[in-house]
Amino acid sequence: MAGIARLKRRAEFLRVAGKGRKSVTPGLILQALRRPVDAVPAAAGAALRVGFTASRKVGIAVLRNRARRRLRAAVDRVMPLHAAEGHDYVLVARAGTIRRPFASLVSDLEAALKQLGAWRAGGER
Repeated sequence: MAGIARLKRRAEFLRVAGKGRKSVTPGLILQALRRPVDAVPAAAGAALRVGFTASRKVGIAVLRNRARRRLRAAVDRVMPLHAAEGHDYVLVARAGTIRRPFASLVSDLEAALKQLGAWRAGGER
């Protein structure tokens, strides 16, 4: 994920969940929160940050890992081109994430970005 940093700390996930906006689609839940300009360290250099999570509702560990891998692949395809910069995003896997066709999962992510007002048209970086 070039130009995309990862959210790794629990506090970062909780901040996005508590203060951010949420979009629910059949394949995923997308939470987004605009970062204050002074909140990003200069060394980070990433325009946007993404975190992935899958609860036990998704299934056993093997299924949760598969769901997160599918979400990462969808992010790699969509977010570098279309996600608004200066945001933190959290993608939450749902039970349908594993069975949903990949093209539909990508469409779900695009629809969620548009619904949250974080869609960047054009696709040039």
